[in-house]
Formats: sequence, structure tokens, C-alpha cells
Amino acid sequence: MNDIKKEELNQVTTMAEFAAKGEAPEILLWIGCAGSYDERYKKVTKSLVKLLNAAGVIFGVLGPEESCSGDPARRAGNEFLFQMQAASNIQVLNGYKVKKILTACPHCYNVFKNEYPDLGGSYEVIHHSQFIRQLINEEKLKANTELTFDNKKVTYHDSCYLGRANGEYEAPRNVVLSTGAKLVEMDRNYSNGFCCGAGGAQIFKEAEKGSSEVYEERTNEALETGAGVIATACPFCVTMLNDGLKSKEKEKEVQVLDIAEMIAKSSGLI
Repeated sequence: MNDIKKEELNQVTTMAEFAAKGEAPEILLWIGCAGSYDERYKKVTKSLVKLLNAAGVIFGVLGPEESCSGDPARRAGNEFLFQMQAASNIQVLNGYKVKKILTACPHCYNVFKNEYPDLGGSYEVIHHSQFIRQLINEEKLKANTELTFDNKKVTYHDSCYLGRANGEYEAPRNVVLSTGAKLVEMDRNYSNGFCCGAGGAQIFKEAEKGSSEVYEERTNEALETGAGVIATACPFCVTMLNDGLKSKEKEKEVQVLDIAEMIAKSSGLI
């Protein structure tokens, strides 16, 4: 990893560029809407790319050929739009003979893994928490536990679509612990975790009547742990928890970080 120059850590090759050379990477990195357009989550995309390059992973992206997975449309009840999006994506993915998809978005992860096969798109789908843990276990990535998070209190928020929908609880926690952080759990965690308020296309609609916002409730639970960092592994959760901290005027005291950012910081890559 030390032999890689800084400028090489940002290198990304499109699937079209691989195909033009008669090559095909083992992994397609699916960036997703948030990773492409959301200013905050673009930082996570860059961190993940740096981690993959530092670990020597050969991967490609679709670039301008990537479109929305269609997940928000299906969750909002627009089945016709979802199937149009999925069919278009499957045509592109199968055209490049994609076998393995890596994504940082649990919503994309869920729809590719569990719903695309019904429409002719069958792939091995990996969430970035699982892949980063694998790279750490293979010693292709190594965090300096004294660099950033040594014994620092971190609480991890379970994404609904990674946790309850797909049963992945340990991989992101293992990644957090690999940084040397002290993991402190919220009262509601694992299968009993509480949503950030964005799932099921809720992030795209106005709030319904109630005494408080869902993201404010979850932020309160995170703050009660006394953690200085709220870790998560989902772009929607990053957005909602950041909003929660702003509503409590705690954004200067507590950080919301994706696990990819934690590892990249601990590895000295960002």
C-alpha cells in the first residue's frame, strides 16, 4: 500500500474503458445516486475508491451509463417506473457480463440482491461493509489504531436495509472496531434497531403529523451513548443523522461518519 502514489488512489476506470481494451474487472462498483450527487456522500465514494485502490482491487464503474437502481420508485409504489429502471440497468450490466457488484448503499444492495433476479439480473452482490471487512481480514487494508479513533467512543447505527432486511450486523461493527474505537451500543440495536426515518422512500416525502421527527428520536438515542462519532454504512442514514445533529445543535461536537471514511482516516488515506 505504501508504494501507491497519492494520485493513483483516485484512479477510476469505466466498464466501457475496460471493454475497449478487451478486459473486464472482477468487480463493478455501483456508486448510486447519493454517492454520485449528494455533496456529503461524495466524500464516502472518494474514500471507498481510495481504499479499493490502496488494497489493489481491480474494479470498474459504469460512469454515465449508471442510472438509479429503481429502489425509491418501488418503495413509493411506482412499480412501472421501477421495472423500467431495472430492465434498463440489467441490459447494461448483462452487456458487460457483470458477475459481482459492490455498493455502499444498502438500498441498492437489497434491490440488486433480492429483487433484480426476478427480472433476469442475477449477480453476486456485496455491501461495502462486508468487502472492507474482507480486505482487513486478508491484511490488504490495515488501520493505524493510534492514528484517529484510538479508544474513542463510537456508536454504530444499523441501517434497516442492511440489518433487518439482510441480516448483516457484524461486518460494519467489525470495521469500526478495527480502527481501535470503543464501540458503545444504543439501547435499540441489531434487529431491534430504530430507523433513521429515510427508508421506504420516506426521505423523498414530507413528514406526516406527529410530535417529533424519526431522525430526531434516533439522534437522541445516539447522543445518549456519549459517543463522539456516529458510524453508519448507508447514505440515507448519514443524511438523516446529520440533520438530527443540526436540529440539536450538536454538529460541532459529534460527527457522523461512514465506515469507509473511518477506515480511510485510520489508514492515512484522507
